[in-house]
Amino acid sequence: MELVTPELGLFFWMVVSFSILVFLLGKFAWKPILNALKEREESIDEALQSAEKAREEMSHLKANNEQIIKEAKLQREMLIKEAREIKDKIIEEATAQANNEAKKLIENAKKLIQNEQKVAITEIKNQISLLSVKIAEKLIKQELSKDKKQEDLINNLLKEIKVN
Repeated sequence: MELVTPELGLFFWMVVSFSILVFLLGKFAWKPILNALKEREESIDEALQSAEKAREEMSHLKANNEQIIKEAKLQREMLIKEAREIKDKIIEEATAQANNEAKKLIENAKKLIQNEQKVAITEIKNQISLLSVKIAEKLIKQELSKDKKQEDLINNLLKEIKVN
């Protein structure tokens, strides 16, 4: 009987080969693989920490942005209010100025009308005076053509002058 069977020998050599392989892998391959895994784990941790920092910064920036937007809205409202006040003031000043200019134009027009009226009245009086003188001249020529009427007229005029 043979103590070592071919299967047992094969098993022995397989165990020896496996042990050598495990030893070599442990010596040369496991350390780099474990180091790579450790580095990967550290890089993942760093990435998670960076993501957390970025998330915190984003929330902080979001709060800042909301504050900036709120301030911008307040400034916009103030600018709109100022613009409305300026617009109202400009309209009020323009209205007052237009009213003043209208009053001046009306006063100037009234003065011009009064002056024109005085000129027209003076001209009409002159025309009436000239016509009256011409009419009187014609009447006197007709009336004074007779001697008796001339004397009566002179006497009447003298009496009126003495009475006045």
